[in-house]
Amino acid sequence: MSKSFQDPEIIKKIKTKIHNLADKFVDRKIRICHVCGTHEYTISHWGIRSLLPSNIEVIAGPGCPVCICPNEDIEQGIWLAKNGYTLATYGDMARVPSNQGSILTARAEGADIRVVYSFLDVIKLAKSNPQKNIVFFAIGFETTAPTVAIELINHQIPSNLYILSAHRLVPPAMSVLVDQPDIPLDGFIAPGHVSAITGSGIYESISDQHNVPIVVAGFEPADVMLSILAILQQLIHSRSKTENLYSRVVTREGNKTALTAMDTAYEVVDARWRGIGVIPSSGFEIAKDFSKFNIRVKEEIPITGGRDIPKGCRCADIMLGKIYPEDCSLFNSRCTPENPIGPCMVGNEGTCAIHAKYGGHLDLDSD
Repeated sequence: MSKSFQDPEIIKKIKTKIHNLADKFVDRKIRICHVCGTHEYTISHWGIRSLLPSNIEVIAGPGCPVCICPNEDIEQGIWLAKNGYTLATYGDMARVPSNQGSILTARAEGADIRVVYSFLDVIKLAKSNPQKNIVFFAIGFETTAPTVAIELINHQIPSNLYILSAHRLVPPAMSVLVDQPDIPLDGFIAPGHVSAITGSGIYESISDQHNVPIVVAGFEPADVMLSILAILQQLIHSRSKTENLYSRVVTREGNKTALTAMDTAYEVVDARWRGIGVIPSSGFEIAKDFSKFNIRVKEEIPITGGRDIPKGCRCADIMLGKIYPEDCSLFNSRCTPENPIGPCMVGNEGTCAIHAKYGGHLDLDSD
């Protein structure tokens, strides 16, 4: 990556342009929402908010796939692990609390839980343990969904491996966010990783129908600052279109191989998002042609229900962009990265975990 994307002098020049445009919005607060944990990391780690004028606000949406995984999916995974299956999932997912504890809690109670780094690790695990029934608790947005899809359509999955799909799709959540009556949004910073798969064109219907600027951005501080500037420029000229400022990685059409694999291996379903509720057409379930690998088809898994968000936790409001983590009374007191109460305090992409570590106060103006 070119160091110019982190060059303080370049960032200061962008900052000046942002402040000049912000002066044109008299007595109006501009709210820009991102839906990506890595963008929140960049914004907080580099102190981007400290560089913005007081009437320009960047808020975090539901950009962490671990955070938005609902209680019922976690409980299904725990039930499987306690009823004869070996459950494999990512480390962050294993720590997310549910009404029955976390997946790691289940492992402490004797369940066979395996923490993996990739779906290929799970395939190797299943092939080397043919006597075991393995379930992969598959989470993630469009970024990680193709890894399972490609192996399904290439018939690379052994017969003792099943999928518990908790994949979610970002654009439907963006439509929900922009429709919130109590938090008016003036623009979106679209996620670069997701967009590398989907293409920037997928957001065009949202920017057109909701009259909201959307800018696809990379993950360096200059990327984020330029995306904020681009949104302000659109607002000044009364435009609402999708712009791709991450063309070094993202195309309009996206990754056609990955998109074809997902279209073949999954069917789009209504899906629950933790703290938000059911969002229409926002999840991936294993397609009928591959139903023999769908653990929900093989097993009738009980769902106990109950609270998605623990009492006193405000992760739902944080994921909807209504508050910052610091506005939750549990933040960094009872709820910490070492002992998370809410899902947003778990993992590298959780908004609360990021704020607990960085706070977003690093000032690039300082000498």
